[in-house]
Amino acid sequence: MPRSVVLAGAARCPGCRLPPRWCVCHSLPPVKASVDIDLLIHRHERFKPSSTGMLIARAVPQAVCHDYERDADLDACRSRIPRAGRELWILHPRGEPFPTIESTTDSPADPAAGPRSLQVLLLDGNWRQAGEMLRAIEGLGRCVRLPEAGPSRYWLRSQHEAGHVSTAEALIAVLRGVGDGPAADGLQLHFELHVYATLLSRGRRQAAEDYLSDSPLIATIPHVVARVRG
Repeated sequence: MPRSVVLAGAARCPGCRLPPRWCVCHSLPPVKASVDIDLLIHRHERFKPSSTGMLIARAVPQAVCHDYERDADLDACRSRIPRAGRELWILHPRGEPFPTIESTTDSPADPAAGPRSLQVLLLDGNWRQAGEMLRAIEGLGRCVRLPEAGPSRYWLRSQHEAGHVSTAEALIAVLRGVGDGPAADGLQLHFELHVYATLLSRGRRQAAEDYLSDSPLIATIPHVVARVRG
């Protein structure tokens, strides 16, 4: 089996956390979303190359990150997260069904309706950590679960239950659910490129090529794929 240069301790890009050979920073334009986005990131996720919460932080400049550490004083964090004039959704599978919301991308003058009045909080960690974080911020906002989706495209980690997806895929589903297709498509490309490059950096070239067979990357950004593939 090919040796993974990530596991071998090679130098990593400070942005995408991948070895410079497979760095994907600045490969795609940043994503501008129609909703406010916050990330509560478990401290164990902060420096993992596979973290899609950190991927969102790189790809969506408007996203605001908050660190979570067990037993830390969360009062300051809880006070910083909610934004005036926004309805806060906290994404978790135990939440209520995904609400119906109309897109207002063509009506920015109406801040009281649609995604422009919405703030989404994503919990970035494994499923046990996400449950712990949810309990720590209970009552801060409206707990919402995603609509049913297909299998996860997050080939870097196993999902323990059907319907479980990565943090980035959760945000992509929200963006599609509120009618922000351009932002969802843009983030999808960032996500797919991140997974593809990480598979290559782990020495899993055949898995990376298999991943491409059902990915929009080749059709959309073939020049970037060719550079990363080498």
